[in-house]
Amino acid sequence: MTSTKAEVDVGYSLSNDFFRLWLDDRMHYTSAVYESDADSLEKAQANKADVLYNWAELDATKTVLDIGCGWGANVEHVSKRGIKEAHGITLSTAQFEECLARNIPNAKFWMVDYKDWEPRLEGGAKYDGLQSIEMIDHLVSPAQARQGLAIDIYREYFRKLSTWVKPGGVFAFQAILRNRVPRTRKDLEDLAFTADIIFPGGLNPRLEELVAAVNPYWEIEKLETRRTHYGRTTAEWLRRLQANEGTIRSQWGDQVYTDYVRYLSTCVRAFANHWSSDVQMKLRHIAL
Repeated sequence: MTSTKAEVDVGYSLSNDFFRLWLDDRMHYTSAVYESDADSLEKAQANKADVLYNWAELDATKTVLDIGCGWGANVEHVSKRGIKEAHGITLSTAQFEECLARNIPNAKFWMVDYKDWEPRLEGGAKYDGLQSIEMIDHLVSPAQARQGLAIDIYREYFRKLSTWVKPGGVFAFQAILRNRVPRTRKDLEDLAFTADIIFPGGLNPRLEELVAAVNPYWEIEKLETRRTHYGRTTAEWLRRLQANEGTIRSQWGDQVYTDYVRYLSTCVRAFANHWSSDVQMKLRHIAL
């Protein structure tokens, strides 16, 4: 990935106990899917995992790889729904440790860059399906995007992943998107802070870049944007973070609390004002 392991650890390895305070009870760190106004964050995150399980066409006879598996929440959900074998890869030290600690049935995890990964199923078999949830923002740096390299880098990602699945296999994919550019200095500074301090080394793709980059390896069978869902998700994360202000300040310091309030407040505004969005895609491997 363009993001280095050190940069990934900045964003995800601060402390598992810190993130446990304000994420949902299984620690999904990606947009939920709210099916009704009454959904809790926990229910909405399970909804999201169900969408991606179904879109990947998984069942108890299938194998799957989760690329950028976080703390293992999605793999855990897949295991509960039914899977023959699930693999997960992450670059974060703390996330990898949490994945192992969960002792998820029929699941294995590795701490590795996706560029260095090869399928590790018995007999060199390929996966029935793939999943990746908001990992692609670590592939392209702002400098590379300015040089016009984004689509080529994304296309190489989609090409490599296409070699890991059986002919006609399915990829259930989710990504944060960048849309409009805000017009005030404060908003621009807050977005830059989020990119440079909270998640250094990466950049959210534009939707049109992804649509171009999946070709010629994948066909888009379904596409759904989740902008309002991510706005509600980040608002709930912010509420839970602020409810734990005393604990966070005492255990991780004032700066961590201040930084994360700024980051999550910026996210809420970004989704409300169309600076950012989120997309889910069902991609079918094109077997030529």
